[in-house]
Amino acid sequence: MKLIIGLGNPGERFQNHRSNIGFKILDVIANNINIDIRTKKKKSMIGRGDFEGEPIVLLKPQTFANLSGEAALYIASFLRISPPDIIVILDDVTLEFGRLAVEKGGSDYGHPAIGNLSISLKSPEFIRVRIGIQGESMGKLSREKYVSQEFSPMENLQLITIINEAEAAIRAITQGDINDVIEKFST
Repeated sequence: MKLIIGLGNPGERFQNHRSNIGFKILDVIANNINIDIRTKKKKSMIGRGDFEGEPIVLLKPQTFANLSGEAALYIASFLRISPPDIIVILDDVTLEFGRLAVEKGGSDYGHPAIGNLSISLKSPEFIRVRIGIQGESMGKLSREKYVSQEFSPMENLQLITIINEAEAAIRAITQGDINDVIEKFST
């Protein structure tokens, strides 16, 4: 069983923020494989189902992104899912807009949620699907201010392709050798 976590912040006001790309991708995956993410469990929304023959749980933490570890730990412990079977979809300001990278373990790249997940799960060895959100408008803005901005109209047009590529990467992770996927989607 795999636990797929989309990072983002709950509430309509954050829906189109750059930091909610994990939620957006998780919603598309859920829609494409007919899983409802509506069950409320310990500060999270979850949906369970099947992804290409692999049982999965989709998780949207409701603790705000930077505190996602609490929700992830509860669900992973309850379902006995270890960190190598956890996939986290996250926004990444260190990658240019639209770039995608897949890694197992490693750095948190300054992302507070990844640090929180590593501490909560007592391991950094979960899989990360990093979605580049760094655009021209970043300039000298702090990470916090930048990720709370909405995508530009041009970027919104490109999101469909980005989301489809992320879904393909996640599908490959659940079906194949993680090292092959990492090589294909490396930075």
